Amino acid sequence: MHASHLSRRLGLAALLTVATAPMAVAEGTFDIPVGAHFNPEKLAKVSEFFKNEVTTGKISGAIVLIQQHGKPVYHESFGVQDVVSKAPITDQTIFRLFSMTKAITSVVAMTLIEDGKMKLDDPVAKYIPSFANVKVGVEKKAEDGTSTLELVPPDRPPTVLDLMRQTSGITYGFYGDSLVRKAYRAANIYAGDFDLAEFAERIAKLPLHNQPGALWQYGHSTDVLARIMEIVSGKSLFQIDKQKLLDPLGMSDTGFFVTDPAKQKLLAQPLPNDSDFRVGRENNPTVVKKWESASGGMVSTMSDFSKFAQMLLDGGQYQGKTILTPSAFKLMTTDQVGPGSGVQRDYFYFPGDGFGFGLGLAVRTDPGNAKPPPPGSLGELKWDGASGCYFVIDPKQDMFFVLLEQTPSERQRVQRSLKQLIYESMEN
Repeated sequence: MHASHLSRRLGLAALLTVATAPMAVAEGTFDIPVGAHFNPEKLAKVSEFFKNEVTTGKISGAIVLIQQHGKPVYHESFGVQDVVSKAPITDQTIFRLFSMTKAITSVVAMTLIEDGKMKLDDPVAKYIPSFANVKVGVEKKAEDGTSTLELVPPDRPPTVLDLMRQTSGITYGFYGDSLVRKAYRAANIYAGDFDLAEFAERIAKLPLHNQPGALWQYGHSTDVLARIMEIVSGKSLFQIDKQKLLDPLGMSDTGFFVTDPAKQKLLAQPLPNDSDFRVGRENNPTVVKKWESASGGMVSTMSDFSKFAQMLLDGGQYQGKTILTPSAFKLMTTDQVGPGSGVQRDYFYFPGDGFGFGLGLAVRTDPGNAKPPPPGSLGELKWDGASGCYFVIDPKQDMFFVLLEQTPSERQRVQRSLKQLIYESMEN
């Protein structure tokens, strides 16, 4: 099985453009800006790694940007947008972000909280009344080993804070095998053409996976949050995003759908044998639907997303514009699920060892248990998505890096390797 999988990859490699497409520097050399702490020879290993990923048919392509002290340290693309057109990846290539959408939604939600439109301690039911009737699903095992789902009242109502820190009890149905997740799958919540209002009602009919505030539980909390954002602003999610974030930052190619035929040609595609993103639903941004998925539906480019990353690195500011006040930014990037919060972690705690979780972003709180500890700095912010897109904000080093790619099966390995190579190339 391993051999056949490898042969499929190698067969696809012939379809790929083997050479890298340097973005700003000549191949193998890097114009390190004054004040940056990187070794050019070690940085070249990042290029070697991605060239090998492309030539061995593991990925169709990728683009990487490392920026320190506001200037690009490393900026290269590899492979192709897709194996059909063989067009090279550029800063204008459009990538599906999947769960990196949550970070964008959460920042915009924070601006509405600052505006007084909603509060973190507001019950969800204040805005979506059907959540007043929500129940928690508790698994009960019988003597014969069978499990049943008992529905019990929540100890307290889920709040906006729960939605933002993923502790509402709302989950996903496409991973894990708990009875609540099976209920999500059975409910067919992605059927038809629905908007955020209808989707929130579908979620409200399902049991919570756990008591509100008891467990970090990844799921559709951000979509319910987005519905509240629509209600309090009187605008669609995309309209809010544009007003509060996308337009001020000049993120003109970031959104939920790609309708312009010329722009559709810029969409990055995964390898044909690696196109199942395993998120329970189709994600085709060329097909316009009512649902603007706040938890996983946005697309962006390196040109755009690098501005978002720089804004986070600069504490909520971007080129003289304030997206988040210092107090709001600090609240958002402070661990909300650590000791004393009452929030438990299980196998599906995706921030990972050494990380807490703020309001929409993972926050590095300690080195973790691995020996040696994974690279990075305390205070690091990060998130990624099912397509392999990944970003890390390192305030201690005044540095961020962004990886954009479309490879659901290789993403975790590629992300780990990239981070290791980047930190190995840094010089204190």
